[in-house]
This record gives sequence, structure tokens and C-alpha cells, in this order.
Amino acid sequence: MPVIDMEAESTESAEKPNNKKWPSYTMVEDRFKKVYFQFYRETYRKSEVDRKTKELIAIAASLGFKCEGCLEGHIKKAIEYGATKGEVSEAIAIAMGVAAASVVDQTDIAAENLQLLHFDDSSPTEATA
Repeated sequence: MPVIDMEAESTESAEKPNNKKWPSYTMVEDRFKKVYFQFYRETYRKSEVDRKTKELIAIAASLGFKCEGCLEGHIKKAIEYGATKGEVSEAIAIAMGVAAASVVDQTDIAAENLQLLHFDDSSPTEATA
């Protein structure tokens, strides 16, 4: 989902090969857009979590949900709200770690379902048996 400019409430659009912007939200009824925009605005209201931190969270979430327009917008906003290169890098690294853990999680589930113990450290090996 594209990042919403909270001041103007406009949306970013995906670039097409001919460099014309394709409008966003064209397949969503107005009533659903209204609910979404209200929800989105609420998540960015002043709260216990400062705006820079919210943008860093949004960077990681954008990566996790593979939202290219979101990612670029949230990186820009994070920098605008004072995020350093190191903070942006850490947000990205955290997303990388969670993504890697999701692969382990999925393979653990598959291994259990298939009853596979390819490299089980708890079972005796030739060296210790």
C-alpha cells in the first residue's frame, strides 16, 4: 500500500514503464478507502511511540509485506523525522532476521509433518556413538 502523506492525504502511485503514474486505490470502493484512511491517520497520531520510531517500524513492515511504494515512502519519512543511516539499517536488518526466522519456522513445520531429522543435534552421531 502506498504511503499516505498525512499533511495532504494524497497517495503515492506506482510508476509504470512509460513513466506515467498509475492511480492507486482504483479497485477499492470509496467506503472502504474512507475506513482505511481513518485507520491509517489514527496510527500516525501522536502517541507513546514517536513518529521516527513508527517510520522505522513501517520500514520493517513494508519489507515483510513486500510493499515497494510503502518502503520508499517510509524511508523518506524516517529520514525526515530524524532517523540516521544506522537506524534505517537496523530496521532493515531486523526485517531480514525475521524473514530468515520465517524460513526456519516453515522448514521446522515441514520437518515435523514429514518426520525428518536431517541434522538433529540431540540424536547420536557416528562421532559420539
